[in-house]
Amino acid sequence: MAKIKITFPDGSKKEYDKGITALDIVKKDISEGLARKALAAKLDDELIDLTRPIEKSGKLKIFTFDDEEGVMVFRHSSAHVLAMAVKKLFPKVKLTIGPVVEEGFYYDFDKKEPFHPEDLERIEKEMHEIVKENVSFERVELSKEEAKKAFKDNSYKLELVEEFETGLSGYKNGEFIDLCKGPHVPSTGVLKAFKLTKIAGAYWRGDSDNKQLQRVYGISFPKRSMLDDYLELLEQAEKRNHRKIGREMDLFSFHEEAPGMPFWHNKGLILWNELMKYWKLEHDIDGYQEVRTPIILNRKLWESSGHWDHYKDNMYFTKIDNQDFAVKPMNCPGGVLIYKEKTHSYRELPLKMAEVGLVHRHELSGVLNGLFRVRAFFQDDAHIYCTKEQIKKEVITIINLTKRIYKTFNLEYHMELSTKPEKSIGTKEMWDTAENALKDALKDIKADYKLNEGDGAFYGPKIDFHIKDALNRTWQTATIQLDFAMPERFDLNYEGKDGKKHRPAMLHRTVYGGIERFIGILIEHFAGRFPLWLSPIQARILTVADRFDGYAKTVKEELEDSGMRVEIDSRSESIPYKVRDAQMERIPLVITVGEREEGSKTLAVRTLDGKLFPNIRIMKLVETVRENVEKKDVRIEL
Repeated sequence: MAKIKITFPDGSKKEYDKGITALDIVKKDISEGLARKALAAKLDDELIDLTRPIEKSGKLKIFTFDDEEGVMVFRHSSAHVLAMAVKKLFPKVKLTIGPVVEEGFYYDFDKKEPFHPEDLERIEKEMHEIVKENVSFERVELSKEEAKKAFKDNSYKLELVEEFETGLSGYKNGEFIDLCKGPHVPSTGVLKAFKLTKIAGAYWRGDSDNKQLQRVYGISFPKRSMLDDYLELLEQAEKRNHRKIGREMDLFSFHEEAPGMPFWHNKGLILWNELMKYWKLEHDIDGYQEVRTPIILNRKLWESSGHWDHYKDNMYFTKIDNQDFAVKPMNCPGGVLIYKEKTHSYRELPLKMAEVGLVHRHELSGVLNGLFRVRAFFQDDAHIYCTKEQIKKEVITIINLTKRIYKTFNLEYHMELSTKPEKSIGTKEMWDTAENALKDALKDIKADYKLNEGDGAFYGPKIDFHIKDALNRTWQTATIQLDFAMPERFDLNYEGKDGKKHRPAMLHRTVYGGIERFIGILIEHFAGRFPLWLSPIQARILTVADRFDGYAKTVKEELEDSGMRVEIDSRSESIPYKVRDAQMERIPLVITVGEREEGSKTLAVRTLDGKLFPNIRIMKLVETVRENVEKKDVRIEL
């Protein structure tokens, strides 16, 4: 029998009979323990089923649920089991696609009647039966004709089949078959714990001109305990839901008259302004100058920048004086026009121009999600024009600025480097130079980072910051993008030491990212219990009875004179009732004034964590608050 040579991750090699499976190799030469945990394998650069015969020599790697690839295969297989269950319970339903997403998996169905919550219980029950049966996932190679025959009654699958000439495959589980490139876990019995989480609407292929489908979401894990932990996390996340907290704290609202565009209330705007005061302080330290550009700009500008060709589907348009204009989805082209207003010398570089600009992006209604996904938002952009020799230093400076700001909010993060995408502008030389420059900066500061091949912006590679919140969820926020293409397209120049014109490099960067989204993240990170410096109302004074209103007003004036944001609650409700209201609104300091406090000219102060501090002198509170706000401490100690 013909032999193949398998290379293991540690570099060791071994010969096997051609046609052996990865699972057989693991059982024979690695361990039974790994065989029980294994979910998929990779041969060279191809992900494969554990049970797929290996026909050629190559490097072999095994994946478990501890690996990103393992999670993807596990949850994709879960989506297939979901499709199997739905097809069995609702035979007339048409299957479309069922991919893995960040929050688990989903499958889209074309079903005449809508799914109801009780349907999810039935589907889950049927999925458990399929898991008990431990049905194998069997890969079948299909010709185009075979695929058309297998899915002749499903227009969605036939549409997908037409996009392939060769390389089609499906997976069978008993009598059930679905069009899929795989890989999958060996059998349904591997899929121990799962939960269907919600039903949503979705257009076929995300196009609103197509038929609306029903999307069923789910999550799955190899152990019940892992699912229980996740469901507990979901429960905690719901308690921290920024839309719910935003209503309770009177921060913002959304209205049908402007879908996907937040309305900021007074208290929300106070929070916003405090964030921006801090932002401006840090940017002044790093030498940024602030600019502002119009939100509507001529089509020619967007053609020059490349957005017209690469981002048009996400833009809004209008006509002025019979000319095409676009509402800006990004701030950079307008900032470029400011740079071009005068001749620049190498002595001015790096030139750092920051703009907190309002941008609009067309998002489908189905993906709008509170402050996390909106159509109109402000972005804390900056564009740094520098020489090629200055790139590394400027990238490191931006990273350090971002670190300082995130530390203030107790936000952990990791960095990812994304390289040239399939659709891009600029030459290969530009991209190679840009990618190497970012890699050199990360190497210089010994940064750990993940490499995302092909996920850069269309005009340049980028470093993204992914922050982790209190629930260990990650969010992409800050970005640093190196661009040689736009300076070329707009013919940007500076006068060098040699008196000749040179092309600057351009760094696009944000720290907060979308400010609305960043606020949404902070709301959930802190569960609305903001640090004192950021809280819209820092203290509320509760009066025990009407006769203490005068003392309450005196205290309020003294605290406001020191810069605090203070309210009085003089309603004729009980103190416990008023305390509960203040805690519901997440007010950091609740001050009670009654006969004892008025007589001793003191305050009784309660913090959000329930601690009570009696007999606090007004000046003592003022000094403590001032020190806390200056340091931007997350907690306050009286």
